[in-house]
Amino acid sequence: MALFKKRAAGKPGEWYYCLKHGTVEEGPECRAADRMGPYATREEAGHAMETARERNEEWRHDPRWQNEPRED
Repeated sequence: MALFKKRAAGKPGEWYYCLKHGTVEEGPECRAADRMGPYATREEAGHAMETARERNEEWRHDPRWQNEPRED
């Protein structure tokens, strides 16, 4: 009896960006901790790091995420 189940195959049409290899993959090929996604298209997955940087910048300036007390 196997101790670990075989990893499920990815679904066609789901795209991921692998952080470890810096590549776009269809269906999850690498482990979840090493990838971002799923994305609807290969192009979206290819821009994953740019999208993450833009979102981080937006959140950095969002007053809801600041440690300073809010004035209501």
